[in-house]
Amino acid sequence: MFEHELTPQVKIISKPDNILRTVYTACRTCYSADSPININNCQNAQDENKALSLINKVISSGHYSTIEHIQISFAISGISRACSHQLVRHRLMSFSQKSQRYVREKEQFDYVVPNTIKKNSELYLKYQNFMKQTTELYLEMTEKGIPAEDARFILPNATSTSMVASLNLREMIHLANLRLCSRAQAEIRTLVKLMCDELILQEPWLKNYLVPKCEKLGFCDEDKSCGRMAKRGLD
Repeated sequence: MFEHELTPQVKIISKPDNILRTVYTACRTCYSADSPININNCQNAQDENKALSLINKVISSGHYSTIEHIQISFAISGISRACSHQLVRHRLMSFSQKSQRYVREKEQFDYVVPNTIKKNSELYLKYQNFMKQTTELYLEMTEKGIPAEDARFILPNATSTSMVASLNLREMIHLANLRLCSRAQAEIRTLVKLMCDELILQEPWLKNYLVPKCEKLGFCDEDKSCGRMAKRGLD
């Protein structure tokens, strides 16, 4: 790997201390005459098996508002602008991203190289040369007074970026269902897998929810299937 090539880095920087108990309280409140305060303090809220039994039933029925109370924030770096452009299309997420307008590159910028390019030695070398030439022109422009907000126009989608991204648990499950699909682009699939792994490490009960959509649906609804699951309506 060249010095300025990057791979995704992910870390949870904020989440509720007791996700399971909070979700249980939300689920039980919808079907109980008791107050949420009493429900949150009751024995069942502290019993993981009983809490999971109700949560699974409620989520399986499509009652997703109960998992919208959980907000998770990730620190993300080492991804390309191409990847971040895909991520920000998830409209129920919040983002604070490194600005190419205010952050001026002062040397060779960091970037991401797709594995398909790395496998072709000739194209890989041309790719590296292109990044070097782009950097040289960018630096020449900024040194001659062109503002960074204008010089950035030549920076490619491969340019690395970093961000803080926040989302609720419902959107986290939706993100996993879509972006863990083998049809998703490789970089964002890697990123979302890291996000899921970080969360599952702290909340193992979420493992069965943070899966590709075919595992959730029991069939593939993509136009072109990878073959992992049968297409809907087909044996």
